[in-house]
Amino acid sequence: MSTNNPAASIHTPSQAIAELRSVGDLIRWGSSRFSEAGLFFGHGTDNAWDEATALVLHGLHLPHDAHPQVLACRVTRSEREQVVGLLQRRVDERIPLSYLTGEAWFAGLSFAVNEHVLVPRSPIAELIDAGFQPWLGDALVGNIVDLGTGSGCIAIACALAFPDAEVDAVDISAEALKVTEENIARYGLEQQVRAVQSDLFENLSGQVYDLIVSNPPYVDRPAMDALPQEYRREPELGLAAGEDGLDVVQRLLAQAGSYMGPEGLLVVEVGNSRDALEQRYPGVPFAWPEFEHGGHGVFVLTAEQLARHADELAL
Repeated sequence: MSTNNPAASIHTPSQAIAELRSVGDLIRWGSSRFSEAGLFFGHGTDNAWDEATALVLHGLHLPHDAHPQVLACRVTRSEREQVVGLLQRRVDERIPLSYLTGEAWFAGLSFAVNEHVLVPRSPIAELIDAGFQPWLGDALVGNIVDLGTGSGCIAIACALAFPDAEVDAVDISAEALKVTEENIARYGLEQQVRAVQSDLFENLSGQVYDLIVSNPPYVDRPAMDALPQEYRREPELGLAAGEDGLDVVQRLLAQAGSYMGPEGLLVVEVGNSRDALEQRYPGVPFAWPEFEHGGHGVFVLTAEQLARHADELAL
């Protein structure tokens, strides 16, 4: 690969299209522009270089794990136009990476995403990979529900981890469930996972689950007001949860015990609203798993604990 850096002195899209020559040139140019623009990362990458690499490879229809030798490959003018357009949209419109590519990764799996669903990034992926151990123990898992499923990533990952279980992927948003159904079909799980439109348990009357998993809205009002532009591109319905971030979680906790089997487990992400949750329910023994690969604010409760603390959790 050439050691010179033609991208360093190129600042406009028209210059980039005219003068850049290789895949590596495009990545260097995109990375420089991203850093210069002060973009916020967190929807698939955490730095300008990886973000530019992902967009350039996508724009050139190359796999995300392409061999490094591809950086030296020359690109045609039409390819440069396509890629530079993507990079510039990322800067000008602050669109998250995954919305530009239409793809996000969760638990090692690829999911279709669009602006109607949050970009998957929950640490619950690590719990799924571990089979929710040690909390599940020897309990049999025949029925699972994912509340606030969005893209369906948690529901589908759970279905693959527990192939004998039936899984309900629940969301209040009809537009989100279209994405869920696309991803269910992508993995051929139509006979195992069903998409259900419901506000939490509202349309699940009579159902009993061995595992209830949820990444509900939990962002409090001050945090919503301070969100970077990229996060404001995501559906507010999937983020905002009132003044203290607990509007949805309170309802979930009050209702979950009525839909859980005797050996059931409840797993819920509340992120930075953990402190508010523990202050609101000081007597409830929330367990907080630690994550090897980053993330925080996920609690675990058993069916027995929910029953024992039902009065405190009631609305």
